[in-house]
Amino acid sequence: MENIFINPFKEQWKAILKRPVFESGSLENIVAPILLDVSVNGDAAIKKYAGLFDGVELDELKVSEQEIKDAATLVDDKLKAAITVAKNNIIKFHEAQREAVTQIETTAGVVCWRKSIAIQRVGLYIPGGTAPLFSTLLMLGIPAVMAGCSDIVVCTPTDKNGKINPVILYVAQLIGLKNIYKTGGAQAIAAMAYGTATIPQVYKIFGPGNQYVTCAKQLVSKDGIAIDMPAGPSEVAVYADETCDPGFVAADLLSQAEHGADSQVVLVAALQQIVSNVKEELNKQVALLSRKNIALKALENTRFIVMENNDAAFDLLNEYAAEHLIIASDNALQLAEKVINAGSVFLGHYSAESIGDYAAGTNHTLPTNGYAKAYSGVSLDSFVKKITFQQVSKNGIENIGKAVEVMAAAEGLDAHKNSVSIRLKI
Repeated sequence: MENIFINPFKEQWKAILKRPVFESGSLENIVAPILLDVSVNGDAAIKKYAGLFDGVELDELKVSEQEIKDAATLVDDKLKAAITVAKNNIIKFHEAQREAVTQIETTAGVVCWRKSIAIQRVGLYIPGGTAPLFSTLLMLGIPAVMAGCSDIVVCTPTDKNGKINPVILYVAQLIGLKNIYKTGGAQAIAAMAYGTATIPQVYKIFGPGNQYVTCAKQLVSKDGIAIDMPAGPSEVAVYADETCDPGFVAADLLSQAEHGADSQVVLVAALQQIVSNVKEELNKQVALLSRKNIALKALENTRFIVMENNDAAFDLLNEYAAEHLIIASDNALQLAEKVINAGSVFLGHYSAESIGDYAAGTNHTLPTNGYAKAYSGVSLDSFVKKITFQQVSKNGIENIGKAVEVMAAAEGLDAHKNSVSIRLKI
């Protein structure tokens, strides 16, 4: 944890903020053959990779109704109550994103409108492995159901006994999802992209994952399968000034570091003393974590950056474009006005990043690896496409037709012009 930079020059920012990623070419060399294998060999390939990567022999890929039913009995009542709090808040936040159909008369007799139509078939990838993320199923499944997606496929890896975490199955039951399949990694993305005898093909794939999953999503998108975003290893950036609580800041950094060894945490501090105080807290807190070894590995990618000018600090943070950005300051609301690139922003001393991960209501599936410069996090909009409509009356074509004729003629498109002219002659 010695990566400390004091007021670095702008020319140094790119190198300092480099994410810990594999070389993309080598990743593709690993992932592409898996995608091809699944597209050709379907279920057999899925089962092969379950044995190869997870040491699991799977007879059935689809989770049975009985398995889903049994899972509810294995979940603690306190956890069920907590999940209900999160579910209700997620519904409230996403319900406000519904867009009413508004008809606009752009010219007398010409009426235009836009309507949100659910994507029929969507696939939800839910990470498993060392941390089965049932919260991700809440974040993806709830808006998918709210949007009206008719076919929702869920893929998630099993444990060493071929079982899916019961909380994931409980959440699936709670929000009404039944098509759940026992597969993870790049092979799960391939199954949803191309379809197998058991796992249906979908039109759009959602969900975060490791670098192999992210690479698989990007590769299948070349084959015409839509994806939510290139959401890879988790990351957090924290801006902290002299009003921060170093213990809070350290806790937030560790909450991301424990996700995985390839996670990255960045602290941008107004003073060097803040870095010293936070590092002291990190050393205390990391020793108490059950995922200490993972967190320590991730902390090797930590960047401690002192920026004494807050305008420069936020220029740097906007260049980084963090998945999660925490502003640990009494002036968080004012400083937030400087943010133009981030997946989700957490303001003030009590807005712990984990609250957004679980229960505030905002969606935690967010762009990573700098994609927040151009991508938004998942929302209700992610599960619909917007179709435009226009209706033109006889009066309308008389009002707008001449303009269209002139424009079509100017582009040399006679048939375009004629499609209007033939109507104007009636």
